[in-house]
Amino acid sequence: MAEQDLLYEVKDRIAYLTINREAKRNSISAEVTNLCHQYLNEAEKDENVRVICITGSGDKAFCSGADLGGAMGADGMDAFLNYANLLKRISGYPKPTVAKVNGYCLAGGTGFMLACDIVIAADHAKFGTPEVNVGLFPLMIGALIFRNVLKKKAMEMCLLGEKLTAQQALDMGMLTRVVSADKLNEVVGDVLKKLAGKSPIGMKIGKEAFYKMSDMPFEEGLDFLANQLTAIASTEDAKEGIMAFLEKREPNFTGK
Repeated sequence: MAEQDLLYEVKDRIAYLTINREAKRNSISAEVTNLCHQYLNEAEKDENVRVICITGSGDKAFCSGADLGGAMGADGMDAFLNYANLLKRISGYPKPTVAKVNGYCLAGGTGFMLACDIVIAADHAKFGTPEVNVGLFPLMIGALIFRNVLKKKAMEMCLLGEKLTAQQALDMGMLTRVVSADKLNEVVGDVLKKLAGKSPIGMKIGKEAFYKMSDMPFEEGLDFLANQLTAIASTEDAKEGIMAFLEKREPNFTGK
């Protein structure tokens, strides 16, 4: 029986979504997007899951973009809309998301990466938006590129379609950090473990507040965040966190 295009595993309060198309550089198939929607829904409902990690199988590619030669390309508009909805889903996900970039991250893979809260890449990874080289343009992922990269650098990347090094991507603001390939699993694992130990309700309210605030005028944003801080402060986790700090012990967060 053939393996699925996207693997799902929950371990130590962490949900791992792994694009499982190594032979095709982990390109995006219709099955990848459909399963990603399904598993994100499962992970959101699962109280045992506190953080999401998205990566690709093997060590050559994180995600090389859409499989234009397969069903993803044949389905046209339906496939594009499904992918767009997935980017919105990841971007607004109530639990923290981490992209572990283990190799090439191109075209639609850039969307997966930038939709995550934290992006950690191996130093050998390559990045880019090569759509222009085949007569296309990185339109949907552009919504995320222009929210992470300065306009001139974003346009240069989109118009030239050249591959970038991990350091160049870091300097442009696309990545959180770059580590040596042999340290990638260790560093990402440490970040995931730390996130899994934080207050789920605190991170949920905080993430939602920051995303809503980003499009507000300054004064309106401050007032909104003040109200959200009041909401976080009233949670059981906040009370537990403050008490643990005063008692000099580790907090036991329950997500309430």
